[in-house]
Amino acid sequence: MIQHHIIPGLARPISPSSHAVIVDGWVFMTGQLGRDLDDPDGPLFDGIASQTAQALRNMDRVLTGLGGSLASLVSVRVFLTEFDRDYAAMNAAYAEFFPEGRRPARTCIGVTGLVKRALVEIDGIARVE
Repeated sequence: MIQHHIIPGLARPISPSSHAVIVDGWVFMTGQLGRDLDDPDGPLFDGIASQTAQALRNMDRVLTGLGGSLASLVSVRVFLTEFDRDYAAMNAAYAEFFPEGRRPARTCIGVTGLVKRALVEIDGIARVE
């Protein structure tokens, strides 16, 4: 059974999508940006570290709404618009959210652009019971 979720209390996704879709306990999350979900029309956070941290906080809010947390993540994809410039700073901010030895698998991809001119977008696959 496929369940499409819009999490109550969170801003709707920018794209015509769900916050997440669950199939057999697997959560497929829509990418998150460094925007404040409580002020979705406000500006993005400044800089790659702030945008990375906010995107991960947003992912945690989606997962919490589904009975999980960032610890539920199995795999993550990170999309960077300025790969060479921002990779190290993104990694430093990202590492703060996951204890060593408990980090999800990850792919990081350089892209030419993201919605709202974001510097980073992060999506993921998680497992919830």
